[in-house]
Amino acid sequence: MRTDAVPPPPSPVPAVASPGPNRPRETEDCTLLNGGTEAFPRMLEALSFARERIHLEVYTFEREGVGARFVDALVAAAKRGVSVKVVVDGWGSIGHSAALTQTLRAAGAKVRVYNPLTSLFLGRAWRNHRKILLVDDTVAFLGGINIGDAYAAQGDVPGWADLAVELRGDICRQLGAKLTAGAAELTSGAVSLLLSGFSGGHRLRKRYLSAIHGAKHTVTLAHAYFLPDTHFVKALTRAARRGVKVSLLLAGRSDVVFARAATMRLYNTFLHAGVSIHEWTDSTLHAKAAVVDGQTLLVGSFNLDPLSLVNLETLVEVQEPRVAEQAVLWLDRHIARSRQVLGEHCTRSPFQRWMLDVVGLAVARFAERFASFMGRRRKR
Repeated sequence: MRTDAVPPPPSPVPAVASPGPNRPRETEDCTLLNGGTEAFPRMLEALSFARERIHLEVYTFEREGVGARFVDALVAAAKRGVSVKVVVDGWGSIGHSAALTQTLRAAGAKVRVYNPLTSLFLGRAWRNHRKILLVDDTVAFLGGINIGDAYAAQGDVPGWADLAVELRGDICRQLGAKLTAGAAELTSGAVSLLLSGFSGGHRLRKRYLSAIHGAKHTVTLAHAYFLPDTHFVKALTRAARRGVKVSLLLAGRSDVVFARAATMRLYNTFLHAGVSIHEWTDSTLHAKAAVVDGQTLLVGSFNLDPLSLVNLETLVEVQEPRVAEQAVLWLDRHIARSRQVLGEHCTRSPFQRWMLDVVGLAVARFAERFASFMGRRRKR
């Protein structure tokens, strides 16, 4: 996360609804939240009003800073008799999982570390990349946001650019019934929720492709780790060539080594097809979202990369224009503050092009083959 002075972060996404967990709602069952700055207070409030059940599933759970507030809220809930279950990933929460487990179990909560590092010796390298908080089967938070200080603004320094949705209503009851059932597809009104299981995330990828194939006017994607396969690249370029305005908001800097090189090798292909590319550099881009024709929002933990096809992931599809409009506003604000990538920016010396192609292709191929290996291991 940057520590030098930067311009103020984009204005918060106007909430679709504002009442807290203890008050009745009269508007939509879906609220878009701008990063941890908006999500963390609402999540903590929901925990404070929990009466029966809490299920928290997260890739990275840091125990300091805002993480300490979540630990306190979970401990307090467990001590007042709420059934608390926490699942953290063994890799994403490395360095934190042991202390979290000890503290939460001492309060009576159930804790599971998904595929700890020792499981690597058994060939179990796939991850639990989900971000789910479900409270009393009545309110749920899903998206790309982990529990850590980097995801919220610190004064004038913006947090990682990310999105989450707060869901209420029957979709939460359905989610509560399917949390341990592996893959699932749930629908209530304008909201659909997809969970990948041991069969992988191919259905989640197909949901993206279906939306892109059906696009008539606009497709805007914001993705942190953008390593699409050849078929997905063709879907985007074909959409652009048939007159759809395709815009990509990508990471100008990444927390994953060489991930940007793997993405940059595709820039010329997209630019030649008429796709607009912008790189976000004010902070780390961590969002995994898309809006199609200003009507359909796709958001979750699912990245457009090979590893997300074998990890446990979530994807929420919202067919609600008012919610999609909020996502469009978020995307437009971030694109306006980003650096546009033009053809001349891709002009490099033969050696630079060779290095970019070699490194980028090597990263992409490694990710594909590693994901294929993990997929075969899971099927066993």
